[in-house]
Amino acid sequence: MRAEQLLPDHADHIDVRGTTIRKGTVAAFLANASAWSAADTDETARAQAAADIVDALPALRATGLFDVLEIRDAKLRAWIETQLSEVQS
Repeated sequence: MRAEQLLPDHADHIDVRGTTIRKGTVAAFLANASAWSAADTDETARAQAAADIVDALPALRATGLFDVLEIRDAKLRAWIETQLSEVQS
């Protein structure tokens, strides 16, 4: 499947089972995950990255991202698993 088959160029989001997934969600998650994990990220930026990750979790789960890929940073992976379990509750 090609990206434009899932989300055409003229669209900026898609709804999957009641969850809106915006174009750029996965790329934003990757940037936030890198910021969250970087040793030189200050606490304010790390907190913002964490908040943005939490906001994106329903969309990321709807894409199936975590069913296919595993986060390499063990601390980030554990934190996200905790956040996902809280979102599911």
